[in-house]
Amino acid sequence: MGRTVPPQRKIVVDNGNAARAPAIPPYPWPLVIFLVVAVVGLFYVKWNPYYHKALVAAAKHTLGASILSGNTPVAPVPSWEAAWGYAAAYFRAVWQAVVLGLVLGSLTEVLLPGQLLQRFFGSARLRGIALGGAAAVPSMMCTCCVAPVAVGMRKQSVPVGAALAYFLGNPVLNPATLVFMALTLSWQLVVLRLVVGMVAVFGISFVASKLMGDEAAESFTHEPTPAGTQGNWPLRWLRSLGRLALDSLPIYVVMVLLLGAARALLFPAINPHWGDSIWVIAGFAVAGTLFMIPTAAEIPIVQTMLSFGLSTGPAAALLVTLPAVSLPSLLMIRNSFSTRVLVFVAVAVAVLGVASGLLAGQLFRL
Repeated sequence: MGRTVPPQRKIVVDNGNAARAPAIPPYPWPLVIFLVVAVVGLFYVKWNPYYHKALVAAAKHTLGASILSGNTPVAPVPSWEAAWGYAAAYFRAVWQAVVLGLVLGSLTEVLLPGQLLQRFFGSARLRGIALGGAAAVPSMMCTCCVAPVAVGMRKQSVPVGAALAYFLGNPVLNPATLVFMALTLSWQLVVLRLVVGMVAVFGISFVASKLMGDEAAESFTHEPTPAGTQGNWPLRWLRSLGRLALDSLPIYVVMVLLLGAARALLFPAINPHWGDSIWVIAGFAVAGTLFMIPTAAEIPIVQTMLSFGLSTGPAAALLVTLPAVSLPSLLMIRNSFSTRVLVFVAVAVAVLGVASGLLAGQLFRL
């Protein structure tokens, strides 16, 4: 009787010698499910609403009032009312994207094949970072909403650089936000945001991957989770979703309340005499790095502040730092990246904000 070929293996003949090689894993159906959920979810939560918002911005040249202070020059003093008021406004704007982020993050862990993700993002550092940033462009999520997806990528052993590029690229390279800026602010700020955004996404991710060599190597020290091939995948997805929500939502809600209460301290009443002082630019860069906002909310914030006398430099610093990261989003991914990496990312974003403010203050006036 002929020799039986074991399951999932095939015979490869080379000069008469037989060798065993693993068969290609069953990728298609998990990928199809993930892509359908991602496309439908992004269309409903992001693409369609942003199309209509662009029409409003083109007609009115504004996206509405500032989420920080409305149409007034300063936010409410720290209090429970200030905390609850900001949290309510913030979560009304982002809750659908938060749900989508949790769903996609958990599906990344359960459905997407880890071997495929490693092959796609991990074959070379520069290529993986470039692909991570490119994959972020159509997602267009804010930094907190995309955090669960970055966590799911890391659970599937996607390297640090590629996962960071995706995490940073969503808010910073958001094409809808750039369109809104062109319709409501100025082309100079659009160019500045795009150039500095490219440096932030690809530069920070590359340096983090390069300098944190041990952390990057952790990507391949364990076997990624099998995708859709073992057990009852809907049950495993529900478990993954529950773990992800319990790990991220409590600290997320608490930080939104605390920062919402303290927003008057982070963003004080505008004094037109500040000008483009480096200390003012640095202060707003740090505040923008810590604070969380919905997608594109930096535009009405900056518009409102400009109307009360804010100078170009601090405005540019906010346009770079507010969307890029926030303290809540960094805490949400704390278990997937080392503290060294997260501190480096926060400091680098703040430094780029200061550099952007100083450059904008010298090159143009709004």
